[in-house]
Amino acid sequence: MTINLLLNLAVAAALCGLIYWQQTQHISFTKRVLTGLTLGILLGAALQLIYGVTAPVIAQTNAYLDIVGSGYVKLLQMIIIPLIMVSIIGAIVKLRDAGSLGKISFLTIGILILTTIVAALIGIMMAKLFGLTAVGLTATAAEVARGEYMQGTLSAAREISFPSMVLSFIPSNPFLDMTGARKTSTIAVVIFSVFIGISAIGIAAKKPALFSSFSHFIDVAHAIVMRMVTLVLRLTPYGVFALMAKVVASSSISDILNLLNFVMASYSALFIMFAIHLGLIGIAGLNPLRYARKIFPVLLFAFTSRSSAGAIPMSVQTQTSQLGTSEGIANFAASFGASIGQNGCAGIYPAMLAFMIAPTVGIDPLTLNFIVPLLAVIAIGSVGVAGVGGGATFAALIVLSTMGLPVALAGLLISVEPLIDMGRTALNVSGSITAGTLTSRLLGTTDMAVFDSDAELNMDGDEQTI
Repeated sequence: MTINLLLNLAVAAALCGLIYWQQTQHISFTKRVLTGLTLGILLGAALQLIYGVTAPVIAQTNAYLDIVGSGYVKLLQMIIIPLIMVSIIGAIVKLRDAGSLGKISFLTIGILILTTIVAALIGIMMAKLFGLTAVGLTATAAEVARGEYMQGTLSAAREISFPSMVLSFIPSNPFLDMTGARKTSTIAVVIFSVFIGISAIGIAAKKPALFSSFSHFIDVAHAIVMRMVTLVLRLTPYGVFALMAKVVASSSISDILNLLNFVMASYSALFIMFAIHLGLIGIAGLNPLRYARKIFPVLLFAFTSRSSAGAIPMSVQTQTSQLGTSEGIANFAASFGASIGQNGCAGIYPAMLAFMIAPTVGIDPLTLNFIVPLLAVIAIGSVGVAGVGGGATFAALIVLSTMGLPVALAGLLISVEPLIDMGRTALNVSGSITAGTLTSRLLGTTDMAVFDSDAELNMDGDEQTI
């Protein structure tokens, strides 16, 4: 280790110590997360200012920061499958009504896909407003390599069809899906859990003693898993700190400035779609400002981690403990939202890319003959997008190839991809929480006492409290 690396790590450790001190002083969870974000930005900016973005010590420091940042994300991914299984099975056992599952699924998926179509329209509008086009853009070596990579994965995207996407949700080997081996493993585990829950209900009348034992087992498993969720979520401020420091330290300001118009257009579309989410919450009779304040820590984590799937545990926790959404609906919304109808990755991004690239092959992107098929392809393609970093690329491949547009041109945006992906992921998670909240509200299951409470989630006690 060099002296510079040791100094960098010592400063990072001291900043983590400051976050820990806040925890000992019982500073609120939201404020600690904001502190982690701020300290991460400051550390990343300082490292880049002192050493320069291409300095080897930056990469070495980021490798150690990654132990905290990516390690935290991996811990969240570790608890996703157990959380989904015990929560959904427990919810079904308590409901004793398999018919309500159909309503929950239909409303949740319907809201996710409809908001994705709206997001795509917003993306087209912002692309037009900012005059985005791929005509005349030049490529560096990295961008050419990215374009070649996308061209190489095109065959896999072309093999995807709506029937094959739906078929991929069915768990032929649920134990394999519990390992997260497939892009649609999360949905497959949801379906498997539903089958277990419905099967348990089926023996309730004939074998009440066995049903009671199984119900008790699920209650115990649920309590243990939720305790594990609490332990992991306590690490959020440290994870946000490390993730943000790494992003800022390794981001090239010159590359961002070269594509500033695209960055501004993208974030304008993202903010407008966030506002639409809040508008839908207001229409449902809920306070949008209170809602926004309560989901902010989840969005902040999604922003820094760039992982929709990784945000599932925190999303479920927030929906149930802060928004008053029932546990079953919260798990359905968070799980489906990580793979279906991602407003940012599967809506705004491919729509903007298609609008930019269409003129390079002589297509007017403002005609209905182009926009209507584009929206249909986006709606269908939004099913099955993987909820991890890179899902937007796969969605773009599906849309561009189906529309007959050259996919390699999408590689021209690689230099600002991480910055844009942060906002897209936050919007994805916002869309899934919005779908869960609206579904719960429409079905009349929202606990308004919980939603109206101004108390914050406490992660420091032995039990989760509001």
